[in-house]
Amino acid sequence: MLQQLSIKNYSLIEDLDLVPSSNFNIVTGETGAGKSIMLGALGLLLGNRADTKVLLNASGKCIIEGTFQIATYQLEQIFESNDLDYFDSCIIRREISNLGKSRAFVNDTPVTLDVLKQLGSYLMDVHSQHDTLLLGSTTYQLSLLDAFASSQSSLTKYQLSFKRLKETQQELKDKRSVLKELQLQSDYNQFIHSELEEASLMLGELEDKEAALKKMEHAEDIKQKLETILNSFNQTDQSVLPILQQSSKQLQTIKKWSVAYELLAGRMQSICIELKDIEAELESESLIVEYNPQLIEPLETRLNILNTLLKKHRVQTVAELIQLKEELGGKVLSTDMLVNEVEDLEKQESVYYKEVLLAGKILSGERKQAAPKFEEQVKSLLSELSMPDARVQITIKEDEPSMNGIDKIQILFSANKGVTPGELKQVASGGEFSRLMLAIKYMLADKVALPTIIFDEIDTGISGEVSIQMGKMIRKMATRHQVMVITHLPQIAGMGDKHYFVYKDTSGERSISRMKELNTKERIEEVAKMIGGDKPTEIAIQNAKEMLAGVK
Repeated sequence: MLQQLSIKNYSLIEDLDLVPSSNFNIVTGETGAGKSIMLGALGLLLGNRADTKVLLNASGKCIIEGTFQIATYQLEQIFESNDLDYFDSCIIRREISNLGKSRAFVNDTPVTLDVLKQLGSYLMDVHSQHDTLLLGSTTYQLSLLDAFASSQSSLTKYQLSFKRLKETQQELKDKRSVLKELQLQSDYNQFIHSELEEASLMLGELEDKEAALKKMEHAEDIKQKLETILNSFNQTDQSVLPILQQSSKQLQTIKKWSVAYELLAGRMQSICIELKDIEAELESESLIVEYNPQLIEPLETRLNILNTLLKKHRVQTVAELIQLKEELGGKVLSTDMLVNEVEDLEKQESVYYKEVLLAGKILSGERKQAAPKFEEQVKSLLSELSMPDARVQITIKEDEPSMNGIDKIQILFSANKGVTPGELKQVASGGEFSRLMLAIKYMLADKVALPTIIFDEIDTGISGEVSIQMGKMIRKMATRHQVMVITHLPQIAGMGDKHYFVYKDTSGERSISRMKELNTKERIEEVAKMIGGDKPTEIAIQNAKEMLAGVK
């Protein structure tokens, strides 16, 4: 229940404080005075978005704060799930800066708009003229029937199943798309991978084969040169190695006489050892160098294969070819794995679809069971609102599963005897819409545990005796719920426990919306004006007194 409302710097409202009755509150005023502006402010408390256009003073900050008594509404779990401190008295605050920055607080803890919307849905039901128009929407009609049938638990179970199904279907769609792309390239990828696999590629192979081929092609010249060098080492009179060995021996005999000779002897000995080693390697190379035409052809064939693959795939090295082979192998493997995943998801989709249908049938059963009772109760309430021949008919047809179930429903309406019920938007007038919506809201008030219900001109198109009956019905609602009604009808205005008057103050540089609670005398004057105009007659004043007295 709303205990207190404070609005500062919002639209035409400079500063407003409201302490509503826990029962029936009336808000009246001239058109454009700012009655509906208050609803806009309440909407911000309930999580609606806003921008700097809501600021009355562009240099200041808009602050809207509401205090709600929630002790009897079992909302502890909502607070706990959102990591909020719970108190029986809950304070919700919304701030909009002149820079457009919006902040929301619950008991001084910052929260997101989503959290605010979630909490607000348990605190207040704001019925605007737009909601009356919504009555023609089949989706809205379905939500009304669900509320009447108390099907929230079944609807929640169904929606969880449906959400799981849709997520699976989306995943299946995505994987099928990827699989299709892979399959379009699959044959090509498989061919290239097999070709590279058969090539038995090895790192460094190209360089090794090229070097071996060059060596084979110049084998005779190489062998000749190697033998010539070897001969110069040992096979001639002027061989290098024997001369150096003899010189080394001479240095060994005199090294003891001088450090310089000792160093030279060591260096000479090292040269001799290195030359002996070179001689051995030259002999080894000379033995293995041999021109063999039969070995050239395989080398040329292998090099041709490698170079062809390099050119074909536009790479420079065998390492890149090996990398390409591994990537293609991964794609081939991925295709096979993806096929299995798609098959598993298809099985999963089938299971989830059956679960959705089962949950949908349970939900549909509850709706079908509740529909006749809904029709009967609405008919009875419309009779109280001077529509004795009105009739409501609910049609329920099976449809493809959607977020709201497997049903497609339609509320058909007839206001007159002998007239076949038709679509609301085609057969109902503004006043009939208003009465029908009130009847439904009245009927659902105890089904949906909302502390506060607000009606914005639900009496559109209503007058006379009907308005009296509508006021009585709303007053009955106010015995169980806090009700606030924005109205232009004196019959309803006279039934409230508290009466607030909204007016424009033009005494300053700009027009300001203000609100004041009317005392008994002021209420009589305001209701009389609603009856007879700005200058009400004595009869109008007397009628106003009688209306207010009749409430007591």
